[in-house]
Amino acid sequence: MTRAERSPDEARNLTNRDEEPLERRAPKGKVRWRLSWAARFVSRWEGYSPVAFLDTIASPPVPTGGYGHTGPDVRVGQQWSKGKSLLTLTRDLRTAARAVKRNIHVKLTVRQRIALISPVFNCGPGLVEGSQLQKKLNAGNYLGAANELLEWCHAGGVVIEGLLNRRREERWMFLHSRKAH
Repeated sequence: MTRAERSPDEARNLTNRDEEPLERRAPKGKVRWRLSWAARFVSRWEGYSPVAFLDTIASPPVPTGGYGHTGPDVRVGQQWSKGKSLLTLTRDLRTAARAVKRNIHVKLTVRQRIALISPVFNCGPGLVEGSQLQKKLNAGNYLGAANELLEWCHAGGVVIEGLLNRRREERWMFLHSRKAH
């Protein structure tokens, strides 16, 4: 509710802070990156399902809803709004973001971090735990690490065109980034 929508007495008792969104500010000159940025990128690739379904590509098949969310809270037929799905995806990406932070020890830009979180969410933490990608990246070989992303496009031993397209975009994002934060 804005100040104009409130009664005059209510409006007088409000400070400007009451109407501003709550947001932590980064130190001057620095951008505080947000996991929601990664969620917007990942959501384009995960696809949206407003009704939870049984994902039979997974082994074993699992109930999946929203933007690829699985877990004990998902039931086949359950309704998922886009807002709830994006919020849930943002929370789900925390695990992938922690795996990247725990295993990658070189400076990354926001775009590089997002480009790694996306495939880790999609493929699992093995992408950055003990992998060639991890070894190359921690050795400072950014191009070699980016090229390793293209190796993670198989399902059932077969190259999946959709996964290959996703890995190509993640690779492009990783290589075309701005100054490290």
